[in-house]
Amino acid sequence: MSKALLVVDLQNDYFANGKFPLWNTEAILANVEAAIAAAHAKGVPVIHVQHVADASRGIAPFFNADTPGVEIHPQILAAAPEAPVVVKHFADAFHGTTLKATLDALGATELLVCGMMTQNCVTHTAISKAAEPYAVTVLSDCCTTVSQMIHLIALNALSTRVTLATAADAL
Repeated sequence: MSKALLVVDLQNDYFANGKFPLWNTEAILANVEAAIAAAHAKGVPVIHVQHVADASRGIAPFFNADTPGVEIHPQILAAAPEAPVVVKHFADAFHGTTLKATLDALGATELLVCGMMTQNCVTHTAISKAAEPYAVTVLSDCCTTVSQMIHLIALNALSTRVTLATAADAL
């Protein structure tokens, strides 16, 4: 199986001084950086997924185009500067994006999913109808959301549909 690491929405608005800071972001940032390094060491391609609010729906609370908050966190970009960026407008990173074509071009058959909003974008991507052809693993130590409780509830719900693993075990 050929793996790909999806790094979902590690964007400035979710960090301190952003428009919607999440729980435990500094630890998750370090864990995702380590996962990217491990992926590179094993030849596993990395794909950045970036949420940009749909301007046709008006100004959003965060992730508006051309704002500092919408940008991928600079440490994540520095860790994987060569990684393709898939822009999305919905929680499911497959919906209306180039993700499937990007994965096909890489020959990926297994997805390692990490990122922000465990209960939302991580979950919707991991259990997307479009993700069904892939073996999906969510890296439980490389995800976060608004609170530890919601993060743990989301992981428990995901456990019936996908594999949960630490980055060290998956990579």
